[in-house]
Amino acid sequence: MGRDIRDPRIDYVIWYVRSLERSVAFYRDMVGLEVRLEGDGYVEFAMDNTKFALFEQAGLGELIGREAGSPPCGEIGFLVDDVDGWAERLRRRGAEILSGPVDRPWRERTLHIADPEGNVVEFAQKLARQR
Repeated sequence: MGRDIRDPRIDYVIWYVRSLERSVAFYRDMVGLEVRLEGDGYVEFAMDNTKFALFEQAGLGELIGREAGSPPCGEIGFLVDDVDGWAERLRRRGAEILSGPVDRPWRERTLHIADPEGNVVEFAQKLARQR
């Protein structure tokens, strides 16, 4: 018989950024992530469940032979215990709030902000099921 093939799982997320310094400062100082590894235009943050990193967009030609699209290219989401607390913290730090906090029909309370590159960053809190 053939190999047993499992469903894929996310191993990492990398944002391609124009300004590595500015983006690292945002995720380190605004969001509170700790830098785990850096070098050669790459910075990886310490995460428990997956790898999250930034890569200088200028290095893409050498890496993959072409440039990336224009932001916003996507969204990254962080699960948190207290979206309202995060909203307050991020407002104090000068984050650009795009929406929220707001309760969503899929039983999450969400907050959306923009990173320095214009990408969307979501903070989501799971809400209890209503009876």
